[in-house]
This record gives sequence, structure tokens and C-alpha cells, in this order.
Amino acid sequence: MIDRQLPGDEATALLELTREIADKELAPRAAAAESTGAFPREAFRTLGRAGLLGLPYPEEFGGGAQPYEVYLQVVEELSRAWLAVGLGVSVHTLSCHALAGYGSTEQRERWLGELIGGELLGAYCLSESHCGSDAAALRTTAKTGESGDYTVSGTKAWITHGGVADFYTLLARTGVDGPKGISAFLVDADTPGVTAAPPERKMGMKASTTAQVIFDAAVVPAGRRLGAEGQGFAIAMDALNSGRLGIAAAAVGVAQAALDVAVDYARERSAFGQPIAEFQGVSFLLADAAAGIEASRQLYLSAARRKDAGLPFATQAAMAKLIATDTCMKVTTDMVQVLGGAGYVEDYPVERYMREAKVLQIVEGTNQIQRMVIGRALVKQR
Repeated sequence: MIDRQLPGDEATALLELTREIADKELAPRAAAAESTGAFPREAFRTLGRAGLLGLPYPEEFGGGAQPYEVYLQVVEELSRAWLAVGLGVSVHTLSCHALAGYGSTEQRERWLGELIGGELLGAYCLSESHCGSDAAALRTTAKTGESGDYTVSGTKAWITHGGVADFYTLLARTGVDGPKGISAFLVDADTPGVTAAPPERKMGMKASTTAQVIFDAAVVPAGRRLGAEGQGFAIAMDALNSGRLGIAAAAVGVAQAALDVAVDYARERSAFGQPIAEFQGVSFLLADAAAGIEASRQLYLSAARRKDAGLPFATQAAMAKLIATDTCMKVTTDMVQVLGGAGYVEDYPVERYMREAKVLQIVEGTNQIQRMVIGRALVKQR
């Protein structure tokens, strides 16, 4: 078990509850659901009823009022058991961010409690097929009519929970080209004109539905715009800074799961008259994995503490996402190697972890984008 340092008894109880749900309810179902592609909708309801879907949000709206340092460790524990659920919690939290941070008092009082209560699940509609990393080039439009409401047209791509979410946080163009012409909206999934394409056929995370979301002249009331017109890009980037920490935590969870399996296997599997864990070639792989995982964990926690303290953390979030996801890819690959032929078949979950790790280097800003963010920050500091 991971030796965690938590800020108080309440946080300790939350992590114990999370671990219990992860080990007893999520992990036993993960392999079968990933094999069939069954979306774990009921798992999110369970987490919501346990108070784990709204942890970083205010108590007055039904949230847990927990620091990000605690919330991210919850994401890590869930991802260790089942990445589709851990990443899904991170995406849901990202989807609530614009309303919680930029919605009016009236908007938050009307919708936020319901969104973070667990019965509704969110998705974040930013990416488009022609501009994955260049979000400021999005083409989905939101045009106002005589009533003041918006008519939205366009297609969003690679949307986690696309087609199964109850609400979408949408970024659409309301003005000029570039970042200054983008606005944010909270869109009910049942809005006429909002549909989803068939789910993508992915390498991994098959139980996590990813699909295009299509807006065909969908009318969105003016009261569902979040923040001012033209503020959407700033809202999106602010959300992604926090969301990247969620991805880092999820990556640490997957890497930890892979290491746990490999350590158990290396203890039990014998060759040449001794456990393979005693061979240097194997033990060094395990040692490197353990060190990389702990370094990644401390990096995301350090960035979270900066966020909790109200300090700038965007560069640290980019570092955490970069290092944790690259580490996850290396660890899962190496743990397949530790198991040898057994690691390449579905009898053990490490092959699934390896396939899942790849997407974490891509989502919410590729790792090449993270390097650009870090590099620009270094130049700016100089």
C-alpha cells in the first residue's frame, strides 16, 4: 500500500473510502468491461453518491471542499483500479470547472449542485478534428439571433463521454478568428440538434466512450453562456491547467498498478532455481519503475500544493503531465518485459495498462505541447 501523507483525518477517510471502492467494486469489473467496451455509468453514480465526484468544489453547492492535493490522490487510486473511471472523474471535474470558476452566482446556484452531485456526468467539448493542439483555431460557431440566444453549429472530436454525458462544456466561436473570438457554454445533452457519432475504435480504454459530438443548429439559451463573450479561450486554458494534473495523477495510478502486478509476478516466477526478482536485470527494471512513479507522484502533488496556495502552477502542471505520462508509458512497457510472454497475453492486465498508457501522452495537450509550455515559460522568465 502506498504510504501517503494526507492533510487531516477527513482526507485519510476519503482515501480509505476510495481505495475500498476501487478494490472491491472497480478493479474486479475492469477487465471484462474493457473487453466488451461496456461504459461503466453505474460506477460514476456510485462515486457521486459517495461524495467523490465533486471533491474540489465548494460545500455550499454539495462539493467536498477538498484541496487539489487530496482530490488528485483520489484520481490516482481510481485509475490504479480502472483508468476509464479515474480519467472519467478527471474529465467530469474539468467539465464542471467553467461553471464553478466563471459562472454567475445565479448560474452556480441553479446548476452546479446538480452537476457535481453524481447523478449527472459531464464532457468537455474543445477539440476539433482539424485542430487538436491548436485549440484557438476551432471552427464551431455560436451565432446570436434576435432573441439573444445562440445557434451552435459544428463538430467536436475526441470527446471523452461523448454521447453518454448528460451535459457538455462547449467552447465555440462567437467572434473574430483566434483566441479572442471564443466563448464558453453549458449545454444540456438533450438539446435538440446535439447528437453523437458512433464511438471511436481505440487501442485502449475501450470502456471509456470517445466520440464526435455534433451540433446541428442547436439553440443554446443566452443564460447558458459562461463568462463574457470572448472569454472562452482563457476559461479553457485555465481548466486545462488543472485538468493536466488530473491526467498526471491518472498516469501515476496506471503505472503503480503495472508495477504491483510485476512485483508479485517476479516474486513467484522462478528461473534457474530462484525467483526472477533476484536477477539484476529484473530487479533494476522494478527499481527504476518505483523511483519514476514516486518522482511523478511528488511532482503532481507539488504542483497541486501550489494551486491550493493560490500560486501560479501552469508550468508545474505541464511538467507533471509530461513526466508522469512519459514515465507511465515506460513503466508499463518495462513491466510487460518483466512478465515476458505472460505479459503479452490478456491473462495478466499489464498489456492493457501498456495500451492505456499511450493515450495519456496525448490527451489534454500532447507532451510536445507540454514541452512548448515549459520552454516558453523558461524564456519568459529570462
